[in-house]
Amino acid sequence: MDLGADRRGVDIGASAIRYAGLSDHLQRLGHTIHDVGNITVPQPESQPVGNSRLKYLDPIIQSAEELAKQVTNALEEQEFPLILGGDHSIALGSITGVARVHKPLGVLWVDAHADFNTEETTPSGNIHGMVLAALAGLGDKQLTDIGGWTPKIEKERIAIVAARELDPGEQELLRAHQIHVFTMADIDEHGISSVMRQAIAVVTRNDTSFHLSLDLDSLDPRDAPGVGTPIRGGLSYREAHLAMEMVASSRRLVSMDVVEVNAILDRENATARLAVELTLSALGKKIL
Repeated sequence: MDLGADRRGVDIGASAIRYAGLSDHLQRLGHTIHDVGNITVPQPESQPVGNSRLKYLDPIIQSAEELAKQVTNALEEQEFPLILGGDHSIALGSITGVARVHKPLGVLWVDAHADFNTEETTPSGNIHGMVLAALAGLGDKQLTDIGGWTPKIEKERIAIVAARELDPGEQELLRAHQIHVFTMADIDEHGISSVMRQAIAVVTRNDTSFHLSLDLDSLDPRDAPGVGTPIRGGLSYREAHLAMEMVASSRRLVSMDVVEVNAILDRENATARLAVELTLSALGKKIL
């Protein structure tokens, strides 16, 4: 999927992650892999942009509906859905699919951005910047009502980690709805372990299961150069691994998506290889 973003290249992110050996590494970790392949997503060149404040809305919704069905099916078959992206608009489908099965559902959003814009606040019209708000019931009705109900997630069960670039209108929405946001300043001051303990407590309150949405731009561009919206001052390599190791230790993770790997902007597939490493840590790999 690259309909939700401005920069091309994330549409081949899933292929780059596969090429980096994800399946083989997961199998060595003891997991059984069932790769169902890619969902067909139309190319931007073949689609009208539509509303400039909700670009490519119709094909994004169509793709998200299909993804939601596949995620729900996987969970009903007692499988763990691991969804590879693609821009962050894919989370509209992945989290909808999980929320049909796990109610209530916590969401751990590890991202340089909050993706909490609406049609009224967006500076770009790119839907990858609106998806978390839509899942929480805010924004255009077509986005919020995907799957037939809204909201998918309760606002008090959302934790955003590693935020460092928020739009003005988005900041107001986050404050108004009391979303738990842990910025890079919080991580600098308190350390990643303290922040992750607090974030995991938010998304697992009352023993809730949670979904992890990992955007590779949460990391510093020195470690993850192949992303569409690189922002300096992100998570370090070790901070990111510790965060994922703490996710695994929580034993409440039921699904995960890995997004925004831009293979065109990457260097020697370094970001895709990092995506594989962090996925392994989230799914149980330890140093010792």
